[in-house]
Amino acid sequence: MTMLDVKNLSLSFGNTNILQDVTFSVEKGEMLAIVGESGSGKSLTALSCLGLQPANAKVNGSISFGGKELITTADFKKLRGKNISMIFQEPMTALNPLHTIGKQIGEMLAVEDKGRIAELLEQVGLAKFKDRLNAYPHELSGGERQRVMIAMAIADEPDLLIADEPTTAVDVTIQAKILKLLKDLQKSMNMGMIFITHDLTIVRQMAERVAVMYRGEIVEQGKVSEIFASPQHSYTKKLLASEPKGDPLPIPADAKIIIECKNLKVYFPIKTGLLRHVSDYIKAVDDISVTLAEGSTLGIVGESGSGKTTLGFALLRLIKSDGKIIFLGESIDKLKTKAIRPLRSKMQLVFQDPYSSLNPRMRVRQIIEEGMLVHWPDKKPAEREAEIDQILQEVGLPLEVKDRYPHEFSGGQRQRISIARAMVLKPALVVLDEPTSALDLSVQAQIIDLLKAFQKTRGLSYLFISHDLRVIRAIAQNLIVMRNGKIMEQGKTGEIFKNPQHEYTRTLIDAAFLRD
Repeated sequence: MTMLDVKNLSLSFGNTNILQDVTFSVEKGEMLAIVGESGSGKSLTALSCLGLQPANAKVNGSISFGGKELITTADFKKLRGKNISMIFQEPMTALNPLHTIGKQIGEMLAVEDKGRIAELLEQVGLAKFKDRLNAYPHELSGGERQRVMIAMAIADEPDLLIADEPTTAVDVTIQAKILKLLKDLQKSMNMGMIFITHDLTIVRQMAERVAVMYRGEIVEQGKVSEIFASPQHSYTKKLLASEPKGDPLPIPADAKIIIECKNLKVYFPIKTGLLRHVSDYIKAVDDISVTLAEGSTLGIVGESGSGKTTLGFALLRLIKSDGKIIFLGESIDKLKTKAIRPLRSKMQLVFQDPYSSLNPRMRVRQIIEEGMLVHWPDKKPAEREAEIDQILQEVGLPLEVKDRYPHEFSGGQRQRISIARAMVLKPALVVLDEPTSALDLSVQAQIIDLLKAFQKTRGLSYLFISHDLRVIRAIAQNLIVMRNGKIMEQGKTGEIFKNPQHEYTRTLIDAAFLRD
């Protein structure tokens, strides 16, 4: 039985068309995946099905639910929550930080029933919060917040659930649990579901049918097995080929050691009581020793809170630590700020979110030039300009972008600017902190290829922090798996992927590739 039927849906802002002739349907108990890159119109299509598109948007076409036309009658309010419900991408911004989780789930019910709220929490795997309904969103982890969102969405037992990128903000192990929960809920409640994602691995695992969106249009749709086996549209073929592939570059035989640490520790004190005495420590990095050779990449994987980023920051001497750190043959763990400053040009950092790491008030030229002004003050303006031109060409950006601001670029372009800012100083070591996690699959592949090209031509060493094992497999020769500040397993990447020794590593790999 067809529940939702969308025909020739078009949406525009003024003279700009955003959605064009979007047509699809969802049957009861069926899961339809809508895939495409950022900006393809996936989320706007979902919002339109609930009448939640921006007020200044002009909508044409047909959206009917249960045979009843919605666009002309504007009857969306009667359906929201009760018949059609939605899970948003980022639970921290979707949940009200001022209200308890009990109150927010209760708002979805006609009468705030604590018994029903507790039942919903148990249904989504949060039984431990049944007696903690007064907890606030910030007291929960990312995965727990997403489960609260799911509890709110299923409170009125809707016929259709729309899940908009519900796992992009969580780690792979949490992702696997959320996906299993959604699949189980769909089967037990016989719900229809629209699953919006850019991750094709999830589509293979979850959906019966898939619709591929590109620039506001559905360019191809059909059974998942058929689309994946024989894609017809060029964009679908591009998406299927866009996952980071290939093997890491070979490490030079005579490679020298760029950086190493011995028994590195980063402990954060826990202060309690009226006088704030130290009662215990959070052991973010707990007695870790690693070595990174010239021209090689060391991948660091693990869940959020495992200590990956803290380890990277400690090696760069950006936070205090105990233990030995040797960089380019020199012990730097005891150096003062002034003494370590000359080495900063040789150790660079690329952050996870390029939008927040780039100064919005500076043009691209100024962003790239800033480091040169600090480390190469004697260079003439013409020389600096030549360096800027060269690095922009190397990262694949046209020279005319120099006078533009960060907000004028896509996420992938902003990350290229971040990489250019780091590479222009000709570093020996670059720490990459989740540099691809905020990007679409096709853009991820481009960034990995770019980083490999720099490594090949310059002999760069990378410390690559990520929870995405598919990216790590494509770039890192060696791998360490972290959990709770400790190394669970380390060795050559290929060997660990083929034969993981630690149970936690096996869990990560199974979750990353959605193995049963």
